[in-house]
Amino acid sequence: MLFFSVNVYSQDSYQAIVLNPDLQSNANAIVRSSTIDVSIEARDKIVITEQRVVTVLNERGQRHVGAVVYYDQSKSIKTLEAVIFNAFGKEIKKFKKKDFIDVSVADGVSIFTDNRARYIDYTPVSYPYTVVFNLEVVSSNTAFIPQWFPIDDYYLSVEKASYKIQNQTDIPLDFKASNLEAFKIEKMSDYNYQANNLSAIKREAYSPSFYSVAPSVKFALKQFSMLGVEGDNNSWSDFGKWMSDKLIDGTQELPEIVKVEIKALTQNAKTDLEKAKIVYQFMQNKTRYISVQVGIGGWKPMLASDVDRLGYGDCKGLSNYTKALLDEVGVTSFYTIVYGGQDVRSIDASFSSLQGNHAILSIPDNNGYITLECTSQSTPFGYNANFTDDRDVLIVTPSGGEIVHTKVYSTNENSQVINSNIILDSLGGFKAKLNITSKGTQYDKYRRIEVQTEKENKLYYKDNFSDINNLQVNNMLFNNDKDNIVFKEDLDLQVDKYVTKAGDRWLMQPNFFNKFKTAPPRYKNRKLPFEIDRGFVDEDQYQITLPENVKVEALQDDVVIKNKFGEYHYSIKQTDDKNLVFKRKIIINKGQFSKEDYSAFRKFRLAIVKHDKSKIVLTTTN
Repeated sequence: MLFFSVNVYSQDSYQAIVLNPDLQSNANAIVRSSTIDVSIEARDKIVITEQRVVTVLNERGQRHVGAVVYYDQSKSIKTLEAVIFNAFGKEIKKFKKKDFIDVSVADGVSIFTDNRARYIDYTPVSYPYTVVFNLEVVSSNTAFIPQWFPIDDYYLSVEKASYKIQNQTDIPLDFKASNLEAFKIEKMSDYNYQANNLSAIKREAYSPSFYSVAPSVKFALKQFSMLGVEGDNNSWSDFGKWMSDKLIDGTQELPEIVKVEIKALTQNAKTDLEKAKIVYQFMQNKTRYISVQVGIGGWKPMLASDVDRLGYGDCKGLSNYTKALLDEVGVTSFYTIVYGGQDVRSIDASFSSLQGNHAILSIPDNNGYITLECTSQSTPFGYNANFTDDRDVLIVTPSGGEIVHTKVYSTNENSQVINSNIILDSLGGFKAKLNITSKGTQYDKYRRIEVQTEKENKLYYKDNFSDINNLQVNNMLFNNDKDNIVFKEDLDLQVDKYVTKAGDRWLMQPNFFNKFKTAPPRYKNRKLPFEIDRGFVDEDQYQITLPENVKVEALQDDVVIKNKFGEYHYSIKQTDDKNLVFKRKIIINKGQFSKEDYSAFRKFRLAIVKHDKSKIVLTTTN
């Protein structure tokens, strides 16, 4: 395959060559060259110049083009252009600044989302092709200095990349490098780094967060400015104090009518926790979240009085509004910055800087904190599983910032219990009534089930029990106990044919409903360690009634497997001539493991799949 080489200093000379095969392995795109130069010219002025040359190998590589700039009122764009070349180095399209599409990118949930973005809209006629992107911006926001990720995603290789900062002020500039040695990245000085021939990282099953394994360097000024508002950053305490004084203070005044209303609603509450639950329900009923970008770089929340008047806000506004309501009834709470997402990502406690992408609220409770997700109208009070659980966050107090850890949902908390009565008929079909009770991280399924239509939920269960052909869902009842954070599903199911017939013998899987159908993939040479972010427990018990013409010929022996990854228990017993009891319990432990452990983990999962699919032998008397 032919690709052209790029001279980043002169775009007039290109020639077709063959790329390094090592860079093509596992890559959907190749960064041919990335040069980022940062000049800190004053406490309130930073100039960033970037050239990025990317060869896109296939459709999946489109996401790696990176020809985009995010900006707000603190940032002016001096240079913005892109040029497209085909595989033989021929220029086929040029984008000037006016040709970039300009859109709003705020999503209402993320706290750190710039107001707008400019990007190119290009649909290639063939692959590979190459994009040369040039950018220069000037910003008055020195609170945020771009973090350097020489390789910034999976399936992306890098031929060469460099990053350099020139600090022309007398303000100390702090930095922290991570994972550089593993990628043989050269440190020219504290503020100058170079990388060459970085092979693409392949995403592997149960890989840790990309940010925890990728090379990176982050920077922060000890004194900074954001839209003319100056701050000190010698510690998280300093940074939190600045947020409290400059971003939060003066935004929480409520209308008098709301003060009277919320006090009346909570007047009979006996504890602060009761008051907080009433306030949270009041907020959920009154508001909804939408994207709002107000004030300092999108970080300052809108006024609590405006949220009350309009009935909406983003994560910052709604968290701040809820705090104002709690303050009014005497309940302490703290505005909190977090990295929200399914992957567990923490604020770096050892490096104070502008971090996080989401705002929540934290209420002190004994030795920990209750987390309130204020962007959801349906989330139970204090429930934060699968989005802001088990990570370091920054709480903002009037006296300063503090890093604390959010709730960790233990393995035993994350439970699903299935009880079922199953009646097998004389033709090999069955009718079943299922009761499913879910808690902890597994409770989270309510979000999907409660908003779907009846038709969508029937399709959901057919997909969930996909190994049962022609499954009919006759009835569904749901009970969402938000006070105790328990979700219950009652299902009435039937199927005309379930068993496999071989003459007068029937082969039947006694594990009807909750199987591990597949095991994690095999890797000849796994590169990354692996982790299980959240442990869980499943317990299943089925009462199986046989028809008159069917008897048991052979049952499976009990199975017990225990290791550091978890436990598996399986049993099938005959209680009388016509009844069987099947029991299954599986425990998957939370943990971080070496890449050498992966083979044993996969073997454990393969054993579970094997036993979950095992069959018993029945005979017919007809």
